[in-house]
Amino acid sequence: MVLHYLSERPAQSGGGAVPDPVGAMPPAGPRAGFVVGKAVGNSVVRHRVTRRLRELLRRELHRLPPTADLVVRARPEAADADSATLHRDLLAGMDRLLSERVRSA
Repeated sequence: MVLHYLSERPAQSGGGAVPDPVGAMPPAGPRAGFVVGKAVGNSVVRHRVTRRLRELLRRELHRLPPTADLVVRARPEAADADSATLHRDLLAGMDRLLSERVRSA
């Protein structure tokens, strides 16, 4: 799996398709998204991988700063991986990202 990490969310501009209510607050807490493409498998396989990743990441989201965005991109190997393997890979990727963040700060 590949992790894309943004520690600070960019400020929202007023050019969106749906106008924000006056004084709307940005979402609180870190956000996560998933990219599970057709290379991973058919629809059933892709949804199963997404559900597993979502649950695993839910347990680890507290490690990210409240302004962070994280995108998890599943590689084709994720289709055959069990939850323990996915969890190990997710933890290794997050450890690497967060340790780089500490070093660059």
